[in-house]
Amino acid sequence: MKFLNLHTHHYTNQSDILELVNQYPHEFNDLVPNYSIGIHPWYIVEDRIEADFEFLESKLTDEKCLAIGECGLDKRIALSMDLQQNIFEKHLALAEKYQKPVIIHCVAAFQELIAITKNRKVSVPMIVHGFSKNELVAKELLANGFYLSFGKWLILNPELEVVFQSVPNERFFLETDTITEEIQEVYALAAKYKNIEINSLEEIILKNYNTVFNK
Repeated sequence: MKFLNLHTHHYTNQSDILELVNQYPHEFNDLVPNYSIGIHPWYIVEDRIEADFEFLESKLTDEKCLAIGECGLDKRIALSMDLQQNIFEKHLALAEKYQKPVIIHCVAAFQELIAITKNRKVSVPMIVHGFSKNELVAKELLANGFYLSFGKWLILNPELEVVFQSVPNERFFLETDTITEEIQEVYALAAKYKNIEINSLEEIILKNYNTVFNK
């Protein structure tokens, strides 16, 4: 592995990239070699929850399943926060049971996210993907044990440079999520922002991957 794409919805099958492809229980592709699986807040369907969780749990012993998620909280959708929290906590319980890292979708609910994970005393690594907020939010998440993954907004929002620079090297990942840019482009920009060579960045992320995923 030369590059790690921590979170993507597009499997490109490039030999030098380990892609952690996002999968949903209701749209599962068994041909994907490395994946995370979870119920995204946008796709919670109440009469399918039990079946989705049964399928999700059946995949957590698969060696190709590296993480749970994406799952989390989103205040900008109509679904009640009580239901979202209930679903998210079920993911966290499974993450503890199977000792899997959690890839988290969080929109406008960071205080709730921190409170829930503190209350449940979550011990597995937790990664907030697609981070796009300010340095204050980043520092609070880091202080509470979260990792941050950068990608889409690192490319689209130049103001995120300062935030990214402030994140310790042992606490970040890179991703493409849904964007068409390749992970190599994200690495190039991240290396520029950190003022390091790409091969040094590769070593940093490989070390973080080995730590979080017990490799």
